[in-house]
Amino acid sequence: MATTTSTAVQVIPAELIERRICVIRGQKVMLDSDLAGLYQVQTFRLNEAVKRNINRFPQDFMLQLTHEEVESLTSQIAISKPGRGGRRSLPYAFTEHAVAMLSSVLSSDRAVELNILIIRAFVRLREYLASHADLAQKVAEHSAHIDHIYDCLHQLQDPPLEQKQRIGFIAEIP
Repeated sequence: MATTTSTAVQVIPAELIERRICVIRGQKVMLDSDLAGLYQVQTFRLNEAVKRNINRFPQDFMLQLTHEEVESLTSQIAISKPGRGGRRSLPYAFTEHAVAMLSSVLSSDRAVELNILIIRAFVRLREYLASHADLAQKVAEHSAHIDHIYDCLHQLQDPPLEQKQRIGFIAEIP
C-alpha cells in the first residue's frame, strides 16, 4: 500500500523550508521555533518532547544558542526581543539528523510527512552548496590569469602620461 503526502503538508513550498535553514557554528540547522511553526505545535511543546527523549538528541544533533548568537539572529531573522512576550529561554537549533529524530518524538502523521520534506530540503541545500563550491574552486584556480587580463586591459585604457615640463616661476615665500 503506497503512502501519500497529505494536502496540508503538500501546500508548504520547499523554498519556505529551505529559507529556514541557517548556518550556526558551521552547521546547517533549523531553529526550534521554525520547526514548531511547521509542525503546528508550540515551541515549548516541541522542546518538551525533545527533553523527554534527550537520549535521541546527542550534542552533535542539537545545540543551544548562546546569548551572542541570539543577539545576532534577532537582527538578522527577526526573533522576538525579550520582554515582548517572546522567549524566556535560549533557542535550540536542530541539525538534519535531529530533524529525522523528531518524527519519532512527535508521533503524528504531519510530523512524519514534514520530516521527509525537511530532510529533502537539507539534501537540496547540500547539493547546491557542493555545486557552487566546484565553481568557486575553478574561479580561484584561474584568478591569477583573470588578474593578469585585467592588468593588461587597464594598461590599454590608460596609457602612461608623459611628464611635462612645468612652465612658470617658483616663488619662495619668506
